[in-house]
Amino acid sequence: MRKIIALAILFNISSACASGLYLYEIGTDDIGLAGAGQAARAQDASTLFTNPAGMTRLPDKMLTVGAQALYGDAPYRLDDDAQLSGNSPGNVIGWFPGGSAFYTQRISPTVSAGLGFYGNYGLGLHFGDWAGENLIKDSTLLAVTLMPALAWQLNDAFSLGAGVGINYGLLKIKRARGDELSDHDWALNGKVGALWQFNPQTRAGLTYTSRTNYHFNVNNTVRLDQLNNSPSWTLPIAATVNTPQQIMLSLFHQLNERWAVMGDAGWQDWSDYGNSEITVAGNQVGDNGRLRDTWHLALGTQFKLTSDWTLNTGVAFDSSFYRSQQDTSLTMPSGDTWRWGVGARYQLDPVSSIGGAFEYAHIASSHVSSPLIKGRYDNPALYFFGINYSRTF
Repeated sequence: MRKIIALAILFNISSACASGLYLYEIGTDDIGLAGAGQAARAQDASTLFTNPAGMTRLPDKMLTVGAQALYGDAPYRLDDDAQLSGNSPGNVIGWFPGGSAFYTQRISPTVSAGLGFYGNYGLGLHFGDWAGENLIKDSTLLAVTLMPALAWQLNDAFSLGAGVGINYGLLKIKRARGDELSDHDWALNGKVGALWQFNPQTRAGLTYTSRTNYHFNVNNTVRLDQLNNSPSWTLPIAATVNTPQQIMLSLFHQLNERWAVMGDAGWQDWSDYGNSEITVAGNQVGDNGRLRDTWHLALGTQFKLTSDWTLNTGVAFDSSFYRSQQDTSLTMPSGDTWRWGVGARYQLDPVSSIGGAFEYAHIASSHVSSPLIKGRYDNPALYFFGINYSRTF
């Protein structure tokens, strides 16, 4: 009976860590726009990430690098009737760094190529000294991507682009006894995009990103002192994690010389996690069906204050990937999310510019119903601070 309980708890933690998190924020101007217009803007080399077809709109050679700091305010509070005794962990996110680098180059009048390096998937959580520290102290699922891409301008109105993501994924869990389980994997995925220039003022972009399959294998020793000094078990875990495929449609319209408006509509296939396979001690554990597909909407604007200064702002909404906020994962404080962003770009000289941005993301509260670690995240929030630099050659 105790082994069954341990299997159930371990599966809950392991599958939760396999959930991960997609971020639109990678240190670029999209932070200040809350991602609005991301597949249609094509204003710097980071379009390789948002829509590789946009590379055909860029100068002959362009470099864009970005850095960001994420601060997460996500305190976890145990329920009063939780079976574990002790303190709640408090804020489990704190500061988390991020960034990106992109280089694009025109190799013929109609063909452009580029290379991008970024990390926009995953999160690290620190639970510290709390009542459940024998189950989990730290949880990390991260991925970084190196993406070469090509774009082809078919005519003045239409361009196509594609890239191959070379992804490195890392899964790590630490517990109070000093034991650690971790594994890493390499995986490939693809990104294709199209850009329509309806007229000099209006364009639309469409991007599809395929899912990424990571395969992790770890051996985990579990000892639950809360269960009458239970013995230890070493349980091998094999997990196939499918990060979701997604589609993004964006519009960009230049109203006049000073004002531009833009927007997004997107979809992510989070329900595909029902096809993730997790095996514990040789027993395949089925998904509980708690995840569903998500939808994204965004609206933003740009204002050219002077010949050197451009101001950005935007708002976005992403639906929760949980079917019920009363049955969520311990290691994924998520829910319906509102984003508000502001930013500015300054033209340093004819060939270089620098940008800065801030974004606030408000996330709906969620409740973890798993035994022994029952509790809730009350109104978690993310704060993004970004700076980036672009140069043409």
